[in-house]
Formats: sequence, structure tokens, C-alpha cells
Amino acid sequence: QVQLVESGGGLVQAGGSLRLSCAASGRTFSTPVMGWFRQAPGKEREFVAAINWTGGSTYYANSVKGRFTISRDNAKNTVFLQMNSLKPEDTAVYYCAAKNTIVSISYWRGYAYWGQGTQVTVSS
Repeated sequence: QVQLVESGGGLVQAGGSLRLSCAASGRTFSTPVMGWFRQAPGKEREFVAAINWTGGSTYYANSVKGRFTISRDNAKNTVFLQMNSLKPEDTAVYYCAAKNTIVSISYWRGYAYWGQGTQVTVSS
């Protein structure tokens, strides 16, 4: 089992920044790929970013490319999502997730473990 706990969400004005954290515990070695997803009210859950175990490979949705950066600190079992130049359309609940392979990395159903989510609200 793997437990994931997100933090760092909040209210920010458009153009501002937030840094989300996801602390992992348990059998983290079994789920080396970490991802961030988000879900706005009335919308489907959508892929935001993902990272492999070494951090050498990162993946982004087109909507956040150039504004968001995913990174990880394996010594602390933590994954980060630095979000800059935030827009009102970034408003959503952000979820951290873990899986064991990079196959279908943007498909949320392939992730075995999920955090409880953290709310990000961007005001215009």
C-alpha cells in the first residue's frame, strides 16, 4: 500500500504562484511514477504532469506546459508541483497519484493510489 497526502493549495490571484507537495509513505518503491491530476466542478479529471523515479523524465499537459514544473525529492518521498502564472481556468482540486509504469502516463485510470486532493482557486 502507498499513502499520499497533498498540501499547499489555496487562494491566489491570477498571475500568482503556488507550490503543491505530495508526501508519499508505504511501499513507494512499487510505484515509481508520480503524477498530478486536477478536477474542476462538472468536468472530467484531467492530467496535469507526471515524473519518473529518477526525475529525468517529466510529462506535461499542453495547458500547463511552460507554467508548471513537476519535481521530486526521493530522500523525502515527496513530489512537488510548482505552478506559476496561474489562470482562473487552473482552479480545481489537485490530486497526487502513483503508478508503477510510464505506460499511458496521462490516463488517470492507470494510477493505483491517490491522495485526498487539495483545492486551488485562482481569482481573476
